[in-house]
Amino acid sequence: MAGCQPVATLCATALLALQAGGAWAQAGANCRPGGSVAEVNACAVQDFQTADTTIAVLYADVMRALAAHERPQLRQEHSAWLRERTTRCKQATRATEQQPDGPRLFHECLTRETQQRRRGLMRWLSADTPAKP
Repeated sequence: MAGCQPVATLCATALLALQAGGAWAQAGANCRPGGSVAEVNACAVQDFQTADTTIAVLYADVMRALAAHERPQLRQEHSAWLRERTTRCKQATRATEQQPDGPRLFHECLTRETQQRRRGLMRWLSADTPAKP
């Protein structure tokens, strides 16, 4: 992706989306609400991927809207949130991870966490200071 240096975050997001496109399409093709356990699990993966793409686009938009001196703080906050999201969902679904619907429960958790992150990112665009929850 030539010419991406000024907006490296957006370009990295776009590149990841392109690379993951095949896997996303496969999850979507296997999704059938109310179908087999595997098909319902695929729907949960698809829902998470949609939420994750949406938050990645919002993050890139917020980064572009911020002053240069604010971006490192958001970058740190968002990176920490990504790690914590995965950790929280792994802990919350540990008891069910070996069950057939374990992937669905894990991805539903990731989706909820990701949808809740929107408020945290939108805070950066409001009059509130970024440090306020």
